[in-house]
Amino acid sequence: FLIPFIGLKIGKHLFDFEVGNSFFESMEYSIIEQGNVKVTLELDKKETMMIALFHAEGIINTLCDRCNTPMDLEIDGGYKLIYKFGLEEEEDEMLVVLHPDSYQIDIANPIYELITTQLPLRVLHDEGECDEEMWELLQQHIVNPEDEEDLDDEDWDDDDDEWDFDEDETDSDDDDDDD
Repeated sequence: FLIPFIGLKIGKHLFDFEVGNSFFESMEYSIIEQGNVKVTLELDKKETMMIALFHAEGIINTLCDRCNTPMDLEIDGGYKLIYKFGLEEEEDEMLVVLHPDSYQIDIANPIYELITTQLPLRVLHDEGECDEEMWELLQQHIVNPEDEEDLDDEDWDDDDDEWDFDEDETDSDDDDDDD
């Protein structure tokens, strides 16, 4: 995942990468263990910068957050990164400053970030596809089962005086000498 840009001419260049299990295993603390993703990189080289447009499309093998059984998750997304030549530090995460003596870029981390940002917050099977045995076990131990009737409106008293706040009753800590 190293691209030697020093020999590239000014203009657009296309690169294709196959990201597989060995890639995810090589990433330290990876939340993804298996997958097959095709990554396309369009690198637009200019005099003082390079604009990298990443696109990832493929399947990630992960565990369902509900039943903890394996499932395939399709991902498809893009990512833009700008490489600029210079010595100053940048705080923008979309801008990478390269030392003027640099001759190659490592795109492994940007590819990993692109793939992981495509994951949803909760990875779940479609309804009815979860492991039936695990689903039944979950239903036995769930705090608020789905078949329980909704609470009546009278159970929620909005006029409860317990939550009233009197603005005149404030603590006065002005006399404390603990400062």
